[in-house]
Amino acid sequence: MNLSLNVPTPLEYFASLVHTDADFVLLEAAVSLAQDEYPDLSVGQVLGEMDQLLARLQRRLPADAGPLQRLRALNQFVYRDLNFSGNFNHFSDPDNSFIHVVLRTRLAIPISLAVIWLELAQGLGLKARGISFPGHFMVKVNLSEGQVVIDPLTGQ
Repeated sequence: MNLSLNVPTPLEYFASLVHTDADFVLLEAAVSLAQDEYPDLSVGQVLGEMDQLLARLQRRLPADAGPLQRLRALNQFVYRDLNFSGNFNHFSDPDNSFIHVVLRTRLAIPISLAVIWLELAQGLGLKARGISFPGHFMVKVNLSEGQVVIDPLTGQ
């Protein structure tokens, strides 16, 4: 019996994640992009780091926290406690696009920060999604009070 396992290339793996909009796994797809540049990257390890961040954030909130309270706690956690921000001095650095690097340096471009922010927001049960603006990428949260548009570089 001959067993042959074909390990997908980074591009094949990414393509398998984004081939359909149904059950689209944004974080995993974004993390997998780095495998072309960082072939030894463990996607599972990065997903685990995000799970740990979400667990830390969830422990800070009372069980009955409303959406606005969850949104405020999320922004406090991401922008003040963890110090995520835009990499204004080296905006075109390719590492700004790689989630595993962004988790280490806390510096990124809008879309990379948005991916991290959206993953945490969805983990808190917030109805959030990315929106494209001319020359920029933002995130939007639907609350009972209305919609909030946030710049992922600053949290404002």
